[in-house]
Amino acid sequence: MKSRNQAVENLADQPKFKLKNLTLALQDDALILRDISLEFPAGQVTCLIGPSGSGKSTLLRCLNRLWEPPAGTVFLGGVDITSLDVLALRRKVGMLFQTPALFDGTVADNVAFGPVLRGKSLSDERVGDLLEMAGLPRAMASKSSDELSGGEAQRAALARALANEPEVLLLDEPTSALDPAATRQVEESILHLRDTLGLTVVWVSHSVEQVMRVADTMALLANGRLQEAGDPAHLLSSGHHLSKDFAAGRM
Repeated sequence: MKSRNQAVENLADQPKFKLKNLTLALQDDALILRDISLEFPAGQVTCLIGPSGSGKSTLLRCLNRLWEPPAGTVFLGGVDITSLDVLALRRKVGMLFQTPALFDGTVADNVAFGPVLRGKSLSDERVGDLLEMAGLPRAMASKSSDELSGGEAQRAALARALANEPEVLLLDEPTSALDPAATRQVEESILHLRDTLGLTVVWVSHSVEQVMRVADTMALLANGRLQEAGDPAHLLSSGHHLSKDFAAGRM
């Protein structure tokens, strides 16, 4: 495995994702996102925080077109994502949800799902490698998906996402239903992937404590607008920052 320094030194100077004046409206013209411009550094974990209904999950879904952004507003590696094949985009930009959606069968069946859809097969060795990357033992491959704990299921879903060799992982509160021990295991797996592969991560979280543990940078949303972005330790603990108000429960 490459070290974090080796993994990040070859990353382009350009951000992995760049938003330019992203505005998104419902059919009744009610705005969900309002004129958001933001960069997501390559090889880093960026956390999105803010009150419920602030637009965090909507913004996250715009990054892989689960919500369709307007043309010319979301760029992956400098390329407008609306010009890309949507399935190819979602292989580049994997996603984990609050609840892992594993299907019946073995863990190996789930991990191999994406490549199988493309007519490719994964060797037992490769499945084992992916499980280890997600923080699970190789022997877990033969286990039935319905026998997994919540934390194991989320890490199996992570291994399934990694099977597509994504450049970016989108995380929509993946630990919100997990106990503290399982939460830390998932966090450690994600940080290990950042450090060894230079993976770019965009992570929606309601937990200020989690943000302080995992984020390289963060952005606060409120009422569909970007309020602040920058270093988590600075924004959450010092000065007259809205992020500090959010951490203190004043938003």
